[in-house]
Amino acid sequence: MVKVALYITFLIITIWALESIDITGLFKKNRYYESRVLYIIVSMALTYLVVNFIYDFIINARII
Repeated sequence: MVKVALYITFLIITIWALESIDITGLFKKNRYYESRVLYIIVSMALTYLVVNFIYDFIINARII
């Protein structure tokens, strides 16, 4: 249950943080949807990495 809460929390934080990056400039003209798909994939991957790091840290530090 803790891990699910971490995923939801950090997904929101990751999306909020990635909004400051304009990745549409990296794509060809009129490729808006492809840039959005990459945005979603990057945010999910970053969320996965951050949550696993924090969860492992919590477990190994025996905070919970």
